[in-house]
Amino acid sequence: MGEVVQLVLGTRGSKLALAQSGQVANALSAATGLPVKLKVISTKGDRVQDRPLPEVGGKGLFTLELEQELRARTIDLAVHSLKDLPTDDSEGLIVACYPERVDPRDVLVGQSLESLPHGAIVGTGSARRATQLRALRPDLEIRGIRGNVDTRIRKLHEQDYQAIVLAAAGLARLGLEIERFPLDPEQCLPAPGQGALGIQCAGDRPVVIELLQRLDHAPTRARITAERSFLAALGGGCSVPAGCFAEVEGQDLRVRAALADESGTVHRREICGRIEQAAALGAGLAAALRPEA
Repeated sequence: MGEVVQLVLGTRGSKLALAQSGQVANALSAATGLPVKLKVISTKGDRVQDRPLPEVGGKGLFTLELEQELRARTIDLAVHSLKDLPTDDSEGLIVACYPERVDPRDVLVGQSLESLPHGAIVGTGSARRATQLRALRPDLEIRGIRGNVDTRIRKLHEQDYQAIVLAAAGLARLGLEIERFPLDPEQCLPAPGQGALGIQCAGDRPVVIELLQRLDHAPTRARITAERSFLAALGGGCSVPAGCFAEVEGQDLRVRAALADESGTVHRREICGRIEQAAALGAGLAAALRPEA
């Protein structure tokens, strides 16, 4: 392989995707001294906005076209929100690094959970968020909502919602100064990988892999390994009402998980162990919850 003189980063075209890809491009350029060019790629998940994701095909909707271009060598790397990236490895591709995670919590925009009136309408397209919110406030009416962050905020003001649920990370990466009310993980466990990015490339490009690994954040990698192992062991995609959240405590990991059963009852478990056991801890939590689901 010849010397790399420029890196081409494939990204979705939404404001959030462009914002986080731009941040990665700047960090990668600073770490490697190489220019990083963005290439915008449209995905089916971006184009289909009128139906819930499970009806259109699930998580791979946001990654398929990017992965095709990685294999074709038209881009060198792709930046994914890890909650959108399937847990199964894609043929010929690897996640080369995990930059440092930002705030993984869910937030309410509109009103706080405590101030919402009885029977308030809350918008979310996530089964995970819906089941955990109903467990906290059975009186709430949960309605589906889709679209990018700007679209959801506009719907909050134009439609009947009293509040909507968004990811804190998305608001932070967009630099939106909007009042928000964080949900503590004790109330609502985030999606596995929420707040974290995965940088994907072809597995047979060692020079590119070495460059990308300069952005790898070891504590984030350990946390994500546990969370995604939990989801993989469940056989879960975006439609599974499951949350998982790992925290580094010294040389140990504390991993919490929640899974709703068919009746909507939310079952919770947690486990602690050594960082190097991250994958086993996540899989163990899935095994502990699965019989109840």
